[in-house]
Amino acid sequence: MPNFLVDSQVSQGASFANIFSVPATTTPALFGTLGLNTADAGPNLHVHFSATVTLSSLVSVLVPVTITVVRIINGVSTTIYTATESLPIGGALLTTDVFTISGIDVPPAADFIIYQSFVSIPAGLAVIPNRVGPESLQAVAYSDAPLADEV
Repeated sequence: MPNFLVDSQVSQGASFANIFSVPATTTPALFGTLGLNTADAGPNLHVHFSATVTLSSLVSVLVPVTITVVRIINGVSTTIYTATESLPIGGALLTTDVFTISGIDVPPAADFIIYQSFVSIPAGLAVIPNRVGPESLQAVAYSDAPLADEV
C-alpha cells in the first residue's frame, strides 16, 4: 500500500554558520522542537526525522558529542534516539564540525506528537566546543492511507 503523507515540520534554530556562539554543556541543550498533527493518520504510522547541529572548537581535541531525540505524547516524554560521535582530532587550530543524524520512529496512535532534539557533551573536558549553527530538526509523518470511513 502506498504511503500517505500525514504531516511534516521543520524547526530551524539557526540557518547560517557562525550566527551565534554558545558553549556546549553537560546538560542536554534543546536545539529543535516541533509538533506533528497525526489525527488523520491511517494505520502503520511512522515518522522519519533528522537533526543537524554544528560545533566549533579553538583546539582540536577528541570530544564526544551526544544528540538525543525525544518524543512527547500527552505530556509523556520518551527518548527514541541517541547517538554519540566524537569531534575529530585535526591539525587546525580552529575546527568546525557538522553532526547530522537520521532515524525512524513508530509511535503509538496519537492526535499530536511533539519531537525535540538535544545536544550535550560529557563532564570534565579541558576544551569546551561552541554551538555555532546551523541547527535544525525535521520530521515527516507517513502512514498507510486512512480507511474510507475514517476520512
